[in-house]
Amino acid sequence: MSENEILAALRLQRVPHIGDITAKKLIAHCGSPAMVFEEKRQHLLKIEGIGQMTLRGLYDTEHFEAAEAELNFVKSNNIEVHYFTDKGYPQYLKHCIDAPILLFARGDIDLEGRKIISVVGTRNSTGYGQAFCEEFIEQIAPLDPIIVSGFAYGIDIAVQRAAMERGLQTIGCLAHGLNQIYPRVHEKYAREVEKNGGFLTEFWSVSNPDRENFLKRNRIIAGMTEATVVVESAEKGGGLVTADIAHGYNRDVFAVPGRSSDKFSIGCNNLIKQQKAHMLTSAADLVYILGWKLEKTPQKQSQTQLFVELDDTEKSIYTFLQTNGRQLLDTVALECQLPIFKTSSTLLNMEMKGVVRPLPGKLFEAI
Repeated sequence: MSENEILAALRLQRVPHIGDITAKKLIAHCGSPAMVFEEKRQHLLKIEGIGQMTLRGLYDTEHFEAAEAELNFVKSNNIEVHYFTDKGYPQYLKHCIDAPILLFARGDIDLEGRKIISVVGTRNSTGYGQAFCEEFIEQIAPLDPIIVSGFAYGIDIAVQRAAMERGLQTIGCLAHGLNQIYPRVHEKYAREVEKNGGFLTEFWSVSNPDRENFLKRNRIIAGMTEATVVVESAEKGGGLVTADIAHGYNRDVFAVPGRSSDKFSIGCNNLIKQQKAHMLTSAADLVYILGWKLEKTPQKQSQTQLFVELDDTEKSIYTFLQTNGRQLLDTVALECQLPIFKTSSTLLNMEMKGVVRPLPGKLFEAI
């Protein structure tokens, strides 16, 4: 995208009464952000839903000057700008009608052809929630997904640190400009995040981490990923807002259940009860629902070597599949006398060991 078009897109963002949906409508009619400002006002007023109030301030010089200042900030700080039709713009987010026309990025982010999920939750995380984050990331690491979160206190930073410890790319979606890090106590993690992913935001450098910005930011977390995981949440909270947005985008939502007496499990339990989220007890649940597969299956080993590496449950499942061929998950659980969740988790571990492979139709076979 040319510098002139970026400047024009910034101007559109700055004009009151022109949000992302309206900006896209204007751009679609005119052909580009720059051409919006070249089009005659009377022609713009013929666009459905565009009135005098919408266009008020469109040509004000103060918006042009503010856009120039922000463009200079972007250029002087080596910030990448992603226009909503560019290749570098998150593919899943492109399908969201209210996605921002511009995203600002810093770090080493590579989204192309990658599995991407978001993990969110309360800022007041408990030991249970933090332990689940670490275990979940450890289980899912062999599939090399990108982990997106909000870089906030609690669950956000716990899951992003766990991702970095296992060499996974992680992205922090910020509720302010890239001239600062909030909360400041997390500045010590910023450089590591940029080496293992980076930061994304729609907000200019003049934006502060105000409450409404966090709520607005949540749609990017939900929209840029194929699934959202809520680890812990009270009856109300930002994690539930993100889950609701993801549900509205028709994305899969997962929630980690907890005891009914635990304050920070109420939100997750309600999501499951209201059938807005799948129950998540291990990474295997998410892998099964999303139909994820390892990109590379380890080479086949001899049966003697395999059994040395398998526990009793894995041996039982492997023997059943080897004897009976391709089988449904439910059949494996029934014949091996195991709960579904245990069977699903065990099959994921066996897939990662290269001894079984998932097939279309929720089938599994021994290798």
